[in-house]
Amino acid sequence: MPLPAVLVTVTAAERKALKKRIRGTRTAWRDRLRAQIVLAAAMGRSTARIARDLRISQDTARKWRGRFADRGLEGLSDLPRPGRPRQISAEVRAAVVALACQLPAATGVPLAHWTGPELAAELTAQNLVSSPVSASSVLRILAEHPVKPWQYQSWIYPRDPDFAAKAKVILDLYQGFYQGEPLGPGDRILSFDAKPQINARRRLHPTLPAARGRPVRYEHEYKRKGSLALLAGLDVRTGQVFASTPLTTGIKPFMDLAGQVMARPEYKDAPRVFVIVDNGSDHRGQAAVHETIRNFANVESEQHVGAPPQQRRNNRSRQNIS
Repeated sequence: MPLPAVLVTVTAAERKALKKRIRGTRTAWRDRLRAQIVLAAAMGRSTARIARDLRISQDTARKWRGRFADRGLEGLSDLPRPGRPRQISAEVRAAVVALACQLPAATGVPLAHWTGPELAAELTAQNLVSSPVSASSVLRILAEHPVKPWQYQSWIYPRDPDFAAKAKVILDLYQGFYQGEPLGPGDRILSFDAKPQINARRRLHPTLPAARGRPVRYEHEYKRKGSLALLAGLDVRTGQVFASTPLTTGIKPFMDLAGQVMARPEYKDAPRVFVIVDNGSDHRGQAAVHETIRNFANVESEQHVGAPPQQRRNNRSRQNIS
């Protein structure tokens, strides 16, 4: 005689959590299966039907619907299992974590960052453990916390005391504002940048196109053909990119590309054009400011390269160089 099915009821919060487990792309298969069993039981389905629909045994379906009925979502987790006692003491585990949270240079190790084998060797060298600890044990201990000393993040600290004020001008432009006022419908924003020393390479043999059952095939070897520079200008509002590939960077290639862009009617006839560049050598300093102002009357110019802002006398042209 089959055992009577345990009645399962779920709250709105539990239903939401169970559905999230089912839809999660990183949910473990066992957790997804248990959530499916509980939701099916909450719909009033019998244990036999749940087992048939999910292609599992009735004992499995009966087990997890009963666990949920007794303990809720906590009942869907595995119970602690007996096993071999830990061989690495809590003191040694704490020493592993403490060492991993120090920079290698602080202990005299000539490394940029720790690795599992180096940590294991340093623990023994400093007599922090009574017996050697394997690198795999070190990595398992760090994974419990988690501590990952082989990963790092970098940042740039602004050294300019006026950095926030200068950056605000550029950020406001990207948001469509200048000096607290919204930009007009005809105003344009151009952002230029350069990438020098790009290697030009030619394959020794022609590239073969894709065919049925065969991907595109590239020759592994190549011949160097010198280097090029890439200059690019982005229209911030439209996303259109203008580019050139001169042999080198400098004020002349930069002004050539700027002249090509500014010759287009949408920029030539615009009420105002804001030009944003960084402090690269090809468009840095007074030369870029003077050349831009001299050649393009509708460019709004305000220099932000570390020197005090200098403006034209008629205050008509302002170029944001930051």
